[in-house]
Amino acid sequence: MSIVSTKNAPAAIGPYSQGVCINGFVFVSGQLPINPESGEMTGDIKEKTAQSLRNIAAVLEEAGSSLDKIVKTTIFVSDLSLFADVNQAYGEFFKENAPARSCVQAAALPKGADIEIEAIAYV
Repeated sequence: MSIVSTKNAPAAIGPYSQGVCINGFVFVSGQLPINPESGEMTGDIKEKTAQSLRNIAAVLEEAGSSLDKIVKTTIFVSDLSLFADVNQAYGEFFKENAPARSCVQAAALPKGADIEIEAIAYV
């Protein structure tokens, strides 16, 4: 097992790793839409979805993987009324062979975020 850490994604805000590699897989912790350079969450839900996915991409790159190797994502949203806009932004990252996915409404997300996305990929 190896721990994945990169400055190109937001630092963990608790006692967890950005990602963990084991047996050819990378497990990426939930990524909030925090811009790693500014530390801020800005924009509408489409931009926030894109930022969460860019953060996932940065962790995967550090692990020697990439978005096209994701096999499963889980999306947590603060309100399922955001689902259509999340889908539209998400689809820009996965135009073909989209991974398996779940999307659930969460009562609250860390730092008051509207969205958090986690992923499992292979190396």
